[in-house]
Amino acid sequence: MRVHTVNTGLFKLDGGAMFGVVPKSIWNKSNPADSDNLCTWAMRCLLIEDGNRLVLVDNGIGNKQDAKFFGHYHLHGPDSLDGSLAALGFHRDDITDVLLTHLHFDHCGGSIIREGDRLVPAFRNAIYWSNKRHWKWATEPNDREKASFLKDNILPMQESGQLRFVEPPPPGGFTSSLPTIHDAIIPGLSLRLVNGHTDAMMLPQLNYNGRTLVFMADLLPSVGHIPLPYVMAYDMFPLTTLHEKKTFFDEAIAGDYVLFFEHDPINECCTLERTEKGVRGGRTFRLDEL
Repeated sequence: MRVHTVNTGLFKLDGGAMFGVVPKSIWNKSNPADSDNLCTWAMRCLLIEDGNRLVLVDNGIGNKQDAKFFGHYHLHGPDSLDGSLAALGFHRDDITDVLLTHLHFDHCGGSIIREGDRLVPAFRNAIYWSNKRHWKWATEPNDREKASFLKDNILPMQESGQLRFVEPPPPGGFTSSLPTIHDAIIPGLSLRLVNGHTDAMMLPQLNYNGRTLVFMADLLPSVGHIPLPYVMAYDMFPLTTLHEKKTFFDEAIAGDYVLFFEHDPINECCTLERTEKGVRGGRTFRLDEL
């Protein structure tokens, strides 16, 4: 097995929304905002090579929305999904599986493209993976979250016949460990279920080069979100997020896990350590250094 970073570009989101109740005077030190209070964030995906399977975890914001939509998010930077795949020697047609942690537009927008007046899968040879709980949540959205679930990004997966579901265990409330689906999609790939950011978000976990690698999605968008109170205002259930962070931190520190960040504009990976101020990021490094 080999894993690769796939950068799909940078975008901007409101700093206050990204850090919730934490004052700007604190979070601005690690993630400085511009004059409009917007911070830059990555849309960093993961590519897993395993035999004849090529699994892409998330795929960024895509390019099919209109100028008004993209005007809210200020896309910038030199990277793109196709360019990053090409730099690794791959094309989107080589992808066999697209694993979507959740269906917010900045994680799944690249799933679907426009061909004339049709919306079709961008990865025509791939299976798209979600889970039934999250699919129902995304296709029957609540009023607070529905702006993040765009039908053009989601429904064509099902209409194409390329959508499949992994089956999560039933929700169990505040448990001592996070529910996990083992050997999902390919052997050795586990999916941890978390519910604070959105219902049934999946965190891929791999044993890689003797280490446990966890794709953090929006449980921990960046190194700056490691302190426990740093919970996004975007999260549907912030106290659940807080509990999930605590639970994960205990396990990650004990196992010396490597955390892979989807949205950190600078840091790809880090470890965790306990300090007098609580859990903080340890060593930061690139995935290709692992």
